[in-house]
Order: sequence, then C-alpha cells, then structure tokens
Amino acid sequence: MQNKFIFGNKEYKIKRYPPTENKSLKAWNAADEYILRYFVDLDDKPDSIAVNNDRFGFLTTYLNEFSPKTIINFASQKKAILKNFEANNLSKENLSFINPLKYISEKTELALLKIPKSMDLFRLLLKQIAESLNENGIVICGFMTRHFTKQMLTVAEKFFEDVEQSLAWKKSRLLILKKPKKSVEQKIIKEITFKDQTFKQYFGVFSSKHIDYASQFLIRNLNVDQNQQRVLDLASGNGVLAKFVQLKNPNCEIHLLEDDWLALESSKMNFENDKNVHFHFADSLDKFEGGFFDLIVCNPPFHFEFENNIEVAIGLFHQAKRCLNKDGSFHVVANRHLNYKTHLIKLFDEVNLVKRNKRFEIYDCKSPKSKKD
Repeated sequence: MQNKFIFGNKEYKIKRYPPTENKSLKAWNAADEYILRYFVDLDDKPDSIAVNNDRFGFLTTYLNEFSPKTIINFASQKKAILKNFEANNLSKENLSFINPLKYISEKTELALLKIPKSMDLFRLLLKQIAESLNENGIVICGFMTRHFTKQMLTVAEKFFEDVEQSLAWKKSRLLILKKPKKSVEQKIIKEITFKDQTFKQYFGVFSSKHIDYASQFLIRNLNVDQNQQRVLDLASGNGVLAKFVQLKNPNCEIHLLEDDWLALESSKMNFENDKNVHFHFADSLDKFEGGFFDLIVCNPPFHFEFENNIEVAIGLFHQAKRCLNKDGSFHVVANRHLNYKTHLIKLFDEVNLVKRNKRFEIYDCKSPKSKKD
C-alpha cells in the first residue's frame, strides 16, 4: 500500500483510518492531487481556507501551514487527520474542526471539496459553503471522471453563478465555482414514513428516499426481551432500529453510536427530549466496558463512498463481541452475498439464522467467545 506522497518540496506519509488490508487502496486519489495542484498554482494564497470531505486528511495535512478549517462529518475522519498529523510531526495547533451544519463565522476565500458520492450531501455542503464564502471567493471541487454525473452540475448551478469544468488530468477533473448565490432557499432535512412512524434526517444521510430495506427486514423480524435493559444501536443511522426497539420495550436504556455526525444529529431529532436515550459520536465502543449491553442491533455499513468494503463491518462485530454480556444477543442484518456468518462464528459460540429472504439474512449471535478461543 502506497502511503508516501511527494509534491514539490514536501513529502508526507498519509495513511487510511480505519486501516485496510487491501493494498490497492490509498488515502487519496488523483482528484485530491488535482485539487492540491490547483491550490499550489494560485499566485495569491488565500488567508482563509475551508476543506470539505477530506476523508483521510490528505489536503488538511498538506495545507497545514495555512491553518485550514476542516469540516468534519465522521469521527473516524477526525481520527485519521489527527493520526496523520502525529505521524508527520505536525503541530495540532494548526487544526480547526467544524461540523457540517455550522457556518464559518469569518468569510472564507477558498473552499476545497472532494465531491462525495451522495449528491444530497454535495448539496448540503455547497449550501453551507455558499453562505460562508467571500463574494470573490472560489470553490474547487475534485472528482474522478468515471464518477461524473450531470447532477453535479445541476447542484453546483443551484448555488453558484459561474460553474466551470476543467480539463481531465490523470482521469480526474475539477469544478471551479465562483459568485455564490446568497440566501438560496434549500431544505436540508427530509422526512421518511415507515410503519406509522415519521423519521427526520439531514441531506446526505444514508438511504434518503425510504428506510433501508435491510433495516425494514430486521424490524419486521425483531424480537426484544423485556429483560434486555441496556440496548445499543450500532452504526445507528437515523435511529430507526433503536426506535422500534424502544416501541417493543419502552423502559429500556438505549444507546445510539454512529460515525456519521449528520446521521447522529438526525437521530436526535427522532428521539427529542427522551432522557433514556443516549447518543455517541464515535467509530468505536472504546468508552464502554466489556459486557455492558444486553442487546445490540446492527445494520452494518459496507459502502465506503465509491468502495464496497466489509472491513468496517467486521471491526464492528469484534467490538460488539467485547461489549455484549454473556447472556445477551447481537442481532445483525446483512445482504446475503456478504457472507458475514463466516466472520461471526469466529466471535460467538451461537450464530443462529433468524430469517432469510432473497436479498437479506438476519443472525442472532449469543455467547461471545473468550479471548483464549
């Protein structure tokens, strides 16, 4: 796996976090490099820079001397940037993290954005950028040519008067946006109804048109024991699984843990003022002691932007094993082709198939194996 990148007189080692065993995957691609090249070629370097969707900190690391403001939507993203700063002996005083819904108080002169797969998230980020950008500011958006859709231009033109597409370089392109349109009316919250329940979520959160079909399948086959008092919704999204657990056991203590900040903030809207529900913006269960939960439910992610990657899901299985008590249950739903059972049987003595259809399967895992196993 290539971690070293040399550009001009700078050399940095940039690693992915979460780490991967796939040696073909890097922490950046040509679109990141193209954005960096554009920045370096600017005659006048801006005083105020905002970096968006910098998943592993490639741009934030290279531009550290300019103290960019980095918009953080993932707990793992923040960890990746901190780890890369530490690995390259960079001062963390140059770091400034901002959540995706917070406007930058002083006007930004330059915004750098790696275009995400989700056009809803692209729309939300551009709305925030347009509100914060100086009237003479520029937005540089990078993407791989194979991922181009006309919707990219439609979204960009919603918020900017000037939208220019660059020539291709190493199979990547840039969108250069100027003259932000101010006060564009644009909703950033969607509502989804399922089984007489209405769920709110911010643009860019997974499965925006309907409740994910795998989650629907798990909900329809979900059994909750009234003795299961501590419950975790792992990779909780908008909180739909936690909500239906709560409907079946109103007295249980529920924890929602999510790596995606917008998703977790969405779930807070769906459990407003509920004192028995707790939210955790994190990518791990490190804060919980072993055996803490009686029930863990999970519809684990396997899409990582444009990648299909089950390594994150397998990592969650290991954490669920540690935090599930010896009499507890871990309910996991997944697409059948992912073959998660081969990984689950290494962690739990009992892995029982609850239900299967043409697309999905649900497993109930019990009796976490001891370390010696």
